[in-house]
Amino acid sequence: MPPAPDVPGKSDTPPVAPASCPASGTADGRGDGSGDRADGPGGGLVPELFSWEFASDPYPAYAWLREHAPVRRTTLPSGVEAWLVTRYADARQALADQRLSKNPAHHAEPGKTGIPGERSAGLMTHLLNIDPPDHTRLRRLVSKAFTPRRVAAFAPRVQELTDRLIDSFAERGSADLIHEFAFPLPIYAICDMLGVPAEDQDDFRDWAGMMIRHGGGPRGGVARSVKKIRGYLAELIHRKRESLGDDGTEDDLISGLIRASDHGDHLTEAEAVAMCFVLLFAGFETTINLIGNGTYALLRDPEQRALLQSSLAAGETGLLETGVEELLRYDGPVELATWRYATTGLTIGGQVIPAGDPVLVVLAAADRDPDRFDAPDTLDLARADNQHLGYGHGIHYCLGAPLARLEAQTAIATLLTRLPDLRLGVDPGELRWRGGLIMRGLRMLPVEFTPSAPPQDR
Repeated sequence: MPPAPDVPGKSDTPPVAPASCPASGTADGRGDGSGDRADGPGGGLVPELFSWEFASDPYPAYAWLREHAPVRRTTLPSGVEAWLVTRYADARQALADQRLSKNPAHHAEPGKTGIPGERSAGLMTHLLNIDPPDHTRLRRLVSKAFTPRRVAAFAPRVQELTDRLIDSFAERGSADLIHEFAFPLPIYAICDMLGVPAEDQDDFRDWAGMMIRHGGGPRGGVARSVKKIRGYLAELIHRKRESLGDDGTEDDLISGLIRASDHGDHLTEAEAVAMCFVLLFAGFETTINLIGNGTYALLRDPEQRALLQSSLAAGETGLLETGVEELLRYDGPVELATWRYATTGLTIGGQVIPAGDPVLVVLAAADRDPDRFDAPDTLDLARADNQHLGYGHGIHYCLGAPLARLEAQTAIATLLTRLPDLRLGVDPGELRWRGGLIMRGLRMLPVEFTPSAPPQDR
């Protein structure tokens, strides 16, 4: 997941930003995303980033950056200045470079980066914020929950949840696939894995919904949800510790973390709470977006969708598996990798990054790099050479990727099989994408289909 790192491209004529991208930024690479007219490399116009128009289709702007300013310093909507890395080779290098720390302490304003509310809620010691050796220790503990065997054993539960959710709207002939399907499926799945009691799972769904709704707005809206989740998890861990038996029958993730801590693996209660929180936070929104973005891409490409439906009807799984990988590459759920900070001066793609500067790897741009992928803007579910970066690379590769793949494969296959004439319920131009820096996902996905009754055996 590469050729040698690229350097900024040259052009005989001044580059021009895509017509769909208003100009912004400054000539020294410190773009402000405000829409001000500015010169880019060679005197052209720098695309506007992080606007609502950009959110609808960021790929023309990313193509411009890859060609003309592949490692560019810009000012984010929060006011933080960070370097955006957009070429595949540079992105892969940066994701594996241990001179780029995950610890916000390396940044002068750590409170302005990361997950809103995590600092005030005491949730800083999780996998997205730490480096080895603590990262190695904590990842080893939690990785036991995501082994291929454990994930495979969870498949019937994912199928059960998927069918139950489709049953809830199948007779109606219409649905919002984000709120009625893609959102609740991973929430209930990760709650089951964590060991959240069934009677509490709707509370989790409400809190997660608040995080989603406020994701592109003021950080305070997310922070309030974070504090509620943190308080609940601390109480749940305490209750489970008090009632945990010695027979090992409780095989949920929280019980496993408690048992490992009690047997000398040095997991503090604060670390356990932070770990459970980040698994919830990182696990549900990525899968919501993977299912939503992936289904939307298929609905807009009838040929590829028909190929997949034919394959599923024949009882084959190969195209489904490569197809989900292609959906991750083509319009993946994570637009930018989570924050990294230069611990020393270093060079990426010919650009010197000073110590202390934040670096954001633009996965969405890297995964459409024509130097790495043939016809990168074309959806090809059978794409063979597809070492995309949708789940990262290196020691911070997404721990929950096997579960997310299972959920996406189950969700998409079941939707296309049970609702074969699934179609968009609105014009694509009416759809809106959620704001926010890291994730990429639709606010709603209205669909229509021929109503059908749930099978009699459920």
